[in-house]
Amino acid sequence: MDRLAFTSSHAINEMNYQRQALANEMANLNTTGFKRSFDSSLISVMAKGEGFDSRIQPKLIPGDFIDLREGPLMVTGKDMDVALSGKTVMGVTAPNGELAFTRRGDLRLNNQGTLVNGAGHLVLSADNNPITIPVGFKVRFGSDGNVFATDPTQPGVPQEVPIAQLFLRDASEVRLERREDGLFKVLGQASGTDFATGQQPVGLTSQALESSNVNPMAALVRLIDQSRMFEQQVRMIKEAKSNDENASSMIRLQT
Repeated sequence: MDRLAFTSSHAINEMNYQRQALANEMANLNTTGFKRSFDSSLISVMAKGEGFDSRIQPKLIPGDFIDLREGPLMVTGKDMDVALSGKTVMGVTAPNGELAFTRRGDLRLNNQGTLVNGAGHLVLSADNNPITIPVGFKVRFGSDGNVFATDPTQPGVPQEVPIAQLFLRDASEVRLERREDGLFKVLGQASGTDFATGQQPVGLTSQALESSNVNPMAALVRLIDQSRMFEQQVRMIKEAKSNDENASSMIRLQT
């Protein structure tokens, strides 16, 4: 009973990580630009230590990197909305002041006229500075990440004024992981560090937003599978307990 119960209880503990990942995905189905991650698998390993030589137990091998596949595109018609193309990511200022990356493109101006996204993160320019738009100016984003502004009060045909270039990087040649604040950083590198852009061109689609790339049906099926696996492990523990009690009863009868 001891060996079977130990193995099953260890499997339940290891599956907690996967359940948390699935719950996180389900909770962010409607989050703009959300990317699924937490790919992981369970393998069997030999337990180490005295008295454990004959025990095989499950071990979780996590791969906590971001799946940058594009989500469905929603055309909004709003000038401040952008959907990043391919595996382009955008540099923003994290809550702790560090450089971080995101795919979220629901942009707006804060009370200081500085460009931020829907989560309130400062959007950075190519020279790693906040982007400020003159009061009352209308903003347009070019497909290459250039930011333009026009003064609607200007007589005649308003002239576009170049404001900045968005901090864009192609992440097709690196792996990204999720930070504690939900933003991205390069897997294995210190937080706040930049990385060399890849060979694919960076770009965006204006007046559109990218939806989450989580497939709700696939996530639901995986959640059901996880529940079944959990029930199976609990059943094994109960059966092991029952077998142990039956064996103890037989021993008492013989004595």
